[in-house]
Amino acid sequence: MEKIIIVALAKNNVIGNGLDIPWHIRDDFLHFKELTKGYAVVMGRNTWISLPRKPLPGRINVVITSNPDFEAEGAVVKSSVEEAISYCEEHNQEKMFYIGGRGIYKEGLERADKLELTRIHKDVDGDIVFPEIDFSKWELIKKEDKTDEKEGEYSFSTYKRK
Repeated sequence: MEKIIIVALAKNNVIGNGLDIPWHIRDDFLHFKELTKGYAVVMGRNTWISLPRKPLPGRINVVITSNPDFEAEGAVVKSSVEEAISYCEEHNQEKMFYIGGRGIYKEGLERADKLELTRIHKDVDGDIVFPEIDFSKWELIKKEDKTDEKEGEYSFSTYKRK
């Protein structure tokens, strides 16, 4: 099973502000949907809470939380990334996407086979920062530069582990 991190991050590595994403780029949401549709998405409890529509349709939604009483209607709840991986493997998932938040991304960076990054080419204010990526371990295999009328320049980049 291929394990993939998918994230949008600003130039200063900000990925969120509270439970919000500090930008709105429609093309990025469509890109996310296109890549993850039909596969498992693994997220932390706060990412689940922040979703405007739950569960994400057309995907197996897996929520990781240390709270054994947490309920997420329409999702599978697990207590660790390892449990989430096992669940996805047991359910014959071809791909599993780590979709946030910071703690899930940090663990995912150690296990991921691929990175799908949307890089916003500006600094933004926010309190949630993506963990540092050691790009010496990753090979850029695709990059597409884009522009959004309101948010400015950004790019879609795909990296695979060396």
